[in-house]
Amino acid sequence: MKKMLTRSLVCAVLGMSSLAMAQDAEAPAKEPAKAPSADSVRDTWNYFYKGQGQGPILVEAKLCTEVAKDGPNKFECIAEVGAEGLKAGTTVMLWQAYLVPQGDSIEDIMVQTKQGNVVRETKDVKVKGDGWRARQWTGVRLNKPGSWTVAVMRGDQVLKEVQVKVN
Repeated sequence: MKKMLTRSLVCAVLGMSSLAMAQDAEAPAKEPAKAPSADSVRDTWNYFYKGQGQGPILVEAKLCTEVAKDGPNKFECIAEVGAEGLKAGTTVMLWQAYLVPQGDSIEDIMVQTKQGNVVRETKDVKVKGDGWRARQWTGVRLNKPGSWTVAVMRGDQVLKEVQVKVN
């Protein structure tokens, strides 16, 4: 009995360890952050500390189905809309990250949704230069099937457009 129990335990341990090693092999390696050049860092510092009145720089914009509310990824887009698109009637968020000069408050940004060439909705966006990165996510409803464009605009200038297919 003791011999059978020992063999069972050894088999279980070996089975679990090979399973654990297989899972470790499948886990994606975390890529280290690319170090910017000294000139890039200096330009960023100068813009943040001395660029008041020059407006925001849109660094990133993407359509998300979920933004983290807490944890290490707080306020980050954690579920991006894929190439397959999404279902009609789905509410998504256009997640945006800006560099805004320290102390500036920008109130003339808009998020506009268009189905084909028809504007369906426009929402105002406000960002402040309170820190290195101003993040904002704007909810948009894509309620009809077709090709949609979600654009970030400042006045007549299009800062970024994201295309999405709605089924």
